[in-house]
Amino acid sequence: MADLQDELDTTTEVGGLDGLPDPFETAEPYTPVSDPDDAPLERAHAILAAHPVADGYSGLPWALRHLPWYDLELGESAVDTDVPRLREGHVGALFWSLHLPEGLAGDRAVGATLEQLDLVKTVVHAHPEGLRLAGAAGQVTDARNCGRIAVLLGPAGAAALGDSLGILRSLRSLGLRLLTLTGASWASEAGLTRFGEEVVREMNRVGVLADLSGASADTVRRAFAVSKAPVLFTRSAARALRPHPANLPDDLLAELGAARGLCMVPLTAEQAGPSIRDVADHLDHVREIAGSECVGLSGTYDAGTAHPQDLADASCYPLLIAELLHRGWSEPDLALLTWGNVQRVLRNADFTARAAQQRREPSTAKIADLDG
Repeated sequence: MADLQDELDTTTEVGGLDGLPDPFETAEPYTPVSDPDDAPLERAHAILAAHPVADGYSGLPWALRHLPWYDLELGESAVDTDVPRLREGHVGALFWSLHLPEGLAGDRAVGATLEQLDLVKTVVHAHPEGLRLAGAAGQVTDARNCGRIAVLLGPAGAAALGDSLGILRSLRSLGLRLLTLTGASWASEAGLTRFGEEVVREMNRVGVLADLSGASADTVRRAFAVSKAPVLFTRSAARALRPHPANLPDDLLAELGAARGLCMVPLTAEQAGPSIRDVADHLDHVREIAGSECVGLSGTYDAGTAHPQDLADASCYPLLIAELLHRGWSEPDLALLTWGNVQRVLRNADFTARAAQQRREPSTAKIADLDG
């Protein structure tokens, strides 16, 4: 079918595209920022001051819908996240979820997602001293350098597309960076359909990252095979330690490492356990199986879930980093965990999008044509 354009030419060397930078070039040597003789918590603050947390999931937008008034810059006790606590926790960037309550589909899901997106932009613009919208790795860094916390849009649910690639492109033009591949006929327990694979290709072309938390193993593996950009699990810990359905078994963690994706461990009691040590156990395990370049953090604050002891809100990240230092994590690995891995994924997705746009036009494929 003419609408199913070819994927990126895999015979072309990455970085061999004229005018496009190579995002896989060797990183500069790491420069230590903390004194090994200091206490772990003091070292944690020093490391996070240089390499702040890029938080993979915040449920704040939906939580704010239920508040008659709020001021995130002064502080807001009705939610887990506000600017003072983000600064105390050294959070430099976070993804604001556009997920919706279960049951919304079709036009209602599309409309509700647009309302959520509008709310996020309104909230960020109302708090200019603390927050700044960002859509790319460079913008995230710029926000941090200006003393602002970068807000990235997403993940949104697959239902937000209304089975339309045109709506996907429209959402991207409004700033969407992350889409969860669950809850749609084309991304189900049976895996990705032909239309689902075309959605992933078009996501690659426009620079929308795939979130696979909660997806079936068949969907995960097919996304690994189809996507030329890294994929993320925004809320997944290690199933070997806690048998939650959204947590990843070791075989998928190993495949994720080979694909250079990112598993962002949620700070929730349900998925990781009731203590800060339990969360650290999951981070240890994911790093061991997938590698230090494939593990990140997902606060999952304001998402209606209970959190482990000592990790009650967004201010608590230094305590977790201090626990990892106590376990022997190196500064370079911690810098990747908190900041570097998310930046790598964003840069690689943008590189993939620029390369794809040289090779294929916007897809006009329809679900009825591909899936019947």
